[in-house]
Amino acid sequence: MKKERIKGLLLFLSQITLFGIELITGYWLNLFAGQIEHFSIRLYGGFFTKGIWGLFTLGEVQGAAGDNSTILMVKGIIAFIILVGFAVVYVYNLYDSLMPSIYLPDKDVGLKKTSRAKAKRKMFPYLVLSPSLIIIIFVVLMPIVFSILTAFTNYDTKHQPPANLIDWVGFDNFVKLVRVPVWSKTFGVVLIWNVIWALAATLSTFFMGLLQAMMLNSKYVKHKSFFQTIYILPWAIPGMISLLVFRNLLNGQFSPVNQILLNAGLISERIPFLTNPVLAKICIIGVNLWMGFPTFMVMILGVLSNQDVSLYEAAQIDGANRMQVFAHIKLPLLMRAMSPLLVMNLAGNFNNFGAIYFLTSGGPTNPKLQFAGDTDILISWIYKLTLNQRMYSMAAVMNILIFIFIAAVSIWNFSRTNAFQEI
Repeated sequence: MKKERIKGLLLFLSQITLFGIELITGYWLNLFAGQIEHFSIRLYGGFFTKGIWGLFTLGEVQGAAGDNSTILMVKGIIAFIILVGFAVVYVYNLYDSLMPSIYLPDKDVGLKKTSRAKAKRKMFPYLVLSPSLIIIIFVVLMPIVFSILTAFTNYDTKHQPPANLIDWVGFDNFVKLVRVPVWSKTFGVVLIWNVIWALAATLSTFFMGLLQAMMLNSKYVKHKSFFQTIYILPWAIPGMISLLVFRNLLNGQFSPVNQILLNAGLISERIPFLTNPVLAKICIIGVNLWMGFPTFMVMILGVLSNQDVSLYEAAQIDGANRMQVFAHIKLPLLMRAMSPLLVMNLAGNFNNFGAIYFLTSGGPTNPKLQFAGDTDILISWIYKLTLNQRMYSMAAVMNILIFIFIAAVSIWNFSRTNAFQEI
């Protein structure tokens, strides 16, 4: 009984805290005292009422001394999350206090205690995880919600707070992406190249890593440590440094590669490695292959070292040759462990901003596309829309579409892998 009273007191204090924050941050006491003649939530509301008001209206007064729509949206999201949290705690406490009384008769005191003890054991992990959950909600969830809501506003270069207010526009930005030809064409071209890039970057690095790992794992290769060290070097160098070095090596005007080929008489004019659309895409995939295959090589070597050698020997005794052992034993066991990593690598390459930005900056420029170059992927296009063009609402639309695409592909692939099904 004592514990029930403590729980009830804590719930009561939480409700008092909720109303106390609202009263302290607002002018409700002045209103109740009759000191405010014309009450307005915008001017006199508390943290929660003003936050929800700001989330729905995004401000009413324009100008430097007026409302800032983005700040109102952020405060509104925080207020909404806190209110939802209080509501969840309140409902849970009602459920926790009513359920044993409903289903258990008063005479079953021992059964009640057992049920409550079992409920406490179940709730303990959630209690321990709650601090990190609160941090994740405000650090991760809040920006995501802000980005999603921005897609439904007219937040662009013509509507920059605090000089201008932002308004809700519903699905107008999504409709624009589909119906306005220049937007739909740009989105289609960038999305197709994005998918090709993600697949090529993932599969090329995987199969090159597999080839190198199989060679290093061979019993005929001597000095394996030396070769492993050499092959891992591209991985050890910071990716941004490698990309900037390749950007200079493949420069169309002052490229050392072009100069060497010209001096050797192999070419008569400089090759536009990064200014020709096709060559630029091939160079990006090639540079990414050089940088990315050591990752897969190391992981595959680790998987191969843990495979049971007796399986190979038993298959060879039964008459299987090396290719059959590889195709029917090594590779299936390898894919069983590597499939989740392949899916994660595919999702990472879909948003591999650095490989595109530091090597070509999305170029060469294509005047037929809306603020996008020939090698831009969706994430680098979003970067240009936000920082260069300040079209935050359209960039938010792209964010939502990327999230839906990656989530759908990842869930579908993860659900088909053996490693995921065994969890």
